[in-house]
Amino acid sequence: MSYSLKEICKKIGVEYSGEDRSVTGLNTLADATPEELSFLHSEKYLRDLERTRAAAVLVEERFAERLPEGVIPLVTEEPYLKLALATALFAHRVSPASEPPVVGEGCEIDPTVRFGRNVKIGSNTVILAGSYIGDDVVIGENCLIHPNVTIYHGCSAGNGCIFHSGAVIGSDGYGFAHTRDGRHVKIHQLGAVRIGDEVEIGANTTIDRGALGDTLIGSGTKIDNQVQIGHNCIIGENCLIVAQTGIAGSTRLGRNVVMGGQSATAGHLEIGDFATLAARCAATKSLEGHKVYAGVPAMDIRLWRRQQAALMRLAKGKRS
Repeated sequence: MSYSLKEICKKIGVEYSGEDRSVTGLNTLADATPEELSFLHSEKYLRDLERTRAAAVLVEERFAERLPEGVIPLVTEEPYLKLALATALFAHRVSPASEPPVVGEGCEIDPTVRFGRNVKIGSNTVILAGSYIGDDVVIGENCLIHPNVTIYHGCSAGNGCIFHSGAVIGSDGYGFAHTRDGRHVKIHQLGAVRIGDEVEIGANTTIDRGALGDTLIGSGTKIDNQVQIGHNCIIGENCLIVAQTGIAGSTRLGRNVVMGGQSATAGHLEIGDFATLAARCAATKSLEGHKVYAGVPAMDIRLWRRQQAALMRLAKGKRS
């Protein structure tokens, strides 16, 4: 799927009359190729703007001169909103069309399973009743998919994965741009979910697809029931994520991170390797690895314990 740059500008309401180019997709400033369109909506990405290889960038006039030579500025007062409109052009065309998957040896697939187009299933994988596997999905060998699992288009899983009932993989991330009169314009999610080997995903857990890039789940990670993982998260290898945890978009977990029940993170932060967040802990900023955290906002668990003890003394009318 591709559009000319002038065609895109006409559809999203950006004035442009310069050189025309073919655009095959959208991407971040850091990852865009010379065939892709990008955008700048925050000054914290100015360094990426100055280094981008994109064909063109949706950008406010005050930042246009900072683009590299050869990158076309598409000047607009609302680059994020224009990006949202552009995502509709490249969104996957949802269809009920179905065709038999390419299936490896030794698979057992219930006849009620529904497939999209161009699905590939590895050897010795079992898929139970009522599941839906969307267009262009790739499932590895020796996987087990319990009843009523939904895997949206374009997602993939490695070998030895287990999906429990009601899991939804690749649903849209929660992304909207806002107009000046208060309307919310959908940002169509163009990425996917990529799951490594030996990952287990609990019942009624949801993992959102990426907005532009992919959501990544590292090999060996075990995810409990009713967990929400937002778009563009990167979950490292061998993490343990316990029930009702919520991980906001673009969070990065290092390897062997443990998140206790009902713990949470704000978006766009990093949790270091071998960090542990106790139950109901909430990370509002990036946290170092190899430490245990508790409380809201998250703090070293030893400090949290002292804080709780001090509060108890105050509640009982005692002095420290």
